[in-house]
Amino acid sequence: MSPLTGITNFFGLDIGTSGIRLVELKSSGTTKSLINYALVPIDPRLVLSDAKTDQQKVAAIIKQLVLQAKTTSKNVCVSLPSSRVFTVVFDMDKLSTNELDKSIRFQADTLIPTPLENSKIDWALLGQSPMDANKIEVLLSSVPNSYVENLVNLLEGVGLNVVGIEPEAIALARAVLPKEVVKPQLVLDIGSTSSDLVIVMNNGPRLIRSIPGGSEFLIKSVAENLSIDHNQAQEFVFKFGMSKNKVEGQIFNALVTATEGLFDELEKSIKFFQNRYKNTSIEKIYVTGAAASIPEFPLYLANKYSINVEIGNAWTNISIPENKKNELLAISSSFAVAAGLAGRNE
Repeated sequence: MSPLTGITNFFGLDIGTSGIRLVELKSSGTTKSLINYALVPIDPRLVLSDAKTDQQKVAAIIKQLVLQAKTTSKNVCVSLPSSRVFTVVFDMDKLSTNELDKSIRFQADTLIPTPLENSKIDWALLGQSPMDANKIEVLLSSVPNSYVENLVNLLEGVGLNVVGIEPEAIALARAVLPKEVVKPQLVLDIGSTSSDLVIVMNNGPRLIRSIPGGSEFLIKSVAENLSIDHNQAQEFVFKFGMSKNKVEGQIFNALVTATEGLFDELEKSIKFFQNRYKNTSIEKIYVTGAAASIPEFPLYLANKYSINVEIGNAWTNISIPENKKNELLAISSSFAVAAGLAGRNE
């Protein structure tokens, strides 16, 4: 959300609920090359907690991660979790540049869930409205000032300089999608406690949603359905996934039931998008996070919606070392947000 104002040396930091990830790139002309990446697992309760002692623990973990990674810069572009960000696309009258900002702030006051004076907002023009040729389409994001201030203070407290802040869904799409996106593409990321969905068309996000429920919910559902403990359920989910032929189809049946809510929200989002943008259809779905790691989940998704599904690659627009290619591709789906942040243009 905040501009990088010409700064070219920075790294991306994704503070996720299950792990903190770091990616640093080096720019050479139009090519960005990977020079640094690191991951440390973290207890979700720490990241989700607002308690000062827990935040101090998170800060200590970040400090240690940066030291171990030996980043070449102390400048950081950090993600905002989708659960903390409100994003909406709306139409407004075409106005002069001078009138635009004032009008958007006026409309934001009626759209965002928090008082405008207590919120940080950012916006981008997407082009002509698909509903009215006399209007323009605007993407608006807001986040409570208190959350941003606490995040910046936490990072500055460990010696980092925050040069950019961005919703994780936007960073995610930047990482896994090709540089030029004209036809509608959908990115679905299943995180630990929630899932993110973003639809991009004509090189801009047109729909962003955060859906409650992530991999932990799926694991819990399998544990309850099969009367097994969490660790065994986790092993089954990521070993057998949505294969009908494994464990007499018990894991498949449990996951189908557990994903009903997710698929309902996915279907609503696709219908909403297609109602707004007439004569369009989703060309491809890219899956990341647990969605990419659960065996046969992408295939199930493709068959359910008759849409091509591809496992998202965080390094799509990044040059990676040949001798680490296999290793990096294996962990790709969990590094998408960090890679997207690092790949943000100055």
